[in-house]
Amino acid sequence: MYVGAWLDRHGRPHYLRHNGPEHVLCYAPTRSGKGVGLVVPTLLSWSESVFVTDLKGELWALTAGWRQHHANNKVLRFEPAAGSGSACWNPLDEIRHGTAHEVGDVQNLAMLLVDPDGKGLETHWQKTSQALLVGLILHVLYRAKADGTTATLPRVDAMLADPDRDIRELWMDMVTYAHLGDQNHPVVGSAARDMLDRPDEEAGSVLSTTKSFLALYRDPVVARNVGRSDFQIRDLMHHDQPVSLYVVTQPNDKARLKPLVRVLLNMVVRLLADKMTFANGRPVAHYRHRLLMMLDEFPSLGKLDILQESLAFVAGYGIKCYLICQDINQIKNRQSGYGPEESITSNCHIQCAYPPNRVETAEYLSKLTGQTTVTKAQITASGKRTSAWMGQVSRTVQEVQRPLLTTDECLRMPGAVKNAQGDITEAGDMVVYAAGYPAIYGKQPLYFKDPIFRARAAIAAPEHSDMLPRMHQGKAKQASTR
Repeated sequence: MYVGAWLDRHGRPHYLRHNGPEHVLCYAPTRSGKGVGLVVPTLLSWSESVFVTDLKGELWALTAGWRQHHANNKVLRFEPAAGSGSACWNPLDEIRHGTAHEVGDVQNLAMLLVDPDGKGLETHWQKTSQALLVGLILHVLYRAKADGTTATLPRVDAMLADPDRDIRELWMDMVTYAHLGDQNHPVVGSAARDMLDRPDEEAGSVLSTTKSFLALYRDPVVARNVGRSDFQIRDLMHHDQPVSLYVVTQPNDKARLKPLVRVLLNMVVRLLADKMTFANGRPVAHYRHRLLMMLDEFPSLGKLDILQESLAFVAGYGIKCYLICQDINQIKNRQSGYGPEESITSNCHIQCAYPPNRVETAEYLSKLTGQTTVTKAQITASGKRTSAWMGQVSRTVQEVQRPLLTTDECLRMPGAVKNAQGDITEAGDMVVYAAGYPAIYGKQPLYFKDPIFRARAAIAAPEHSDMLPRMHQGKAKQASTR
């Protein structure tokens, strides 16, 4: 992973790279060059599996060709709002149906669906909608298995919004259907009985709230792209070849697709960091490939408790995170971030920063840089001013402490130089912090200044996403259970 660069005494640049299991956090304002300086070089050199959030599809265009042809990766482009060229992924295919984990998996999925902004279940309607969705999804799973069809989120929505059937008929079907041989599933039956027992007004409010959380899947394009699975989450670390998954969201679709991206990211962490065994006093790896999670603008996805909590342990499962945000306020924001007591920063071994735009970030970086000692000379003269010679001159030298990088100096760090078209022509300065080492004042790397990176980025990206056959997915499951 590329985290920065520095210049030697002759002005030659040298890259700063990191390949350990620890995580990396970067502070870089908008249009500061983090993509061309950190993200693209990393994706053009990291040869193992990667999960990357890709706004506009720019990273796919610049890096997927090299990763497919020279890094021996299967490259997957998941663009839920694309009419063509996207791989498909059905969240319900990740449910461990028919096992003791099915209820827990469905509860986690329903929690994400009714909490699209990561603020928690704040209202009565969210809590009741989550309980109803758990029963509905389980009901759809068992019905699809009996019918030989595929259970999908659009099918759950269609079942709720069926204009040809009274909604009470659905509740009665859930109560009477034999899910488990000749028995009704207790979770499904309980969810339906709750709706039957509610007053009509309350039941109508719960129903309308639940429908609102499934409105995304009424888009026929999104419904098609989540109607089947061309890959599974476990393929990222257990497939025969490394897998690169690009989650592409165009700017005008970013807000409405956020709940689906949150579901995908949550399942990546939960399903890939679920098992660890030990032999001879050391952990045994249960994966074929390490996974780099390159999350650009990760605070825009809302608060993800699973991400914050898992940073402390996912490194032991072969998962390495590269988190990028605009400033420290995005992380510490109480409403949309992780709050002042967040643990994101404390779990990132490497932190790097481009010239900040906000004073709060500059103050944080100044404290992170530490203190230095400087000498200060003080001269005292005595005697008459009109005299040709002073009567006595005393010189005192004392050592004083000052920040190694003050807030003002941090704000005045030179940024990248751009031309009239907005293209970067000269790299700016940056600071790199590694836990336990002095801060490094360096330069931003630029991939297009390096002939090797330019050649790798020039390799054309594939027109269509790769597809992973089911036989590989079966092998991946077997490998993950050994």
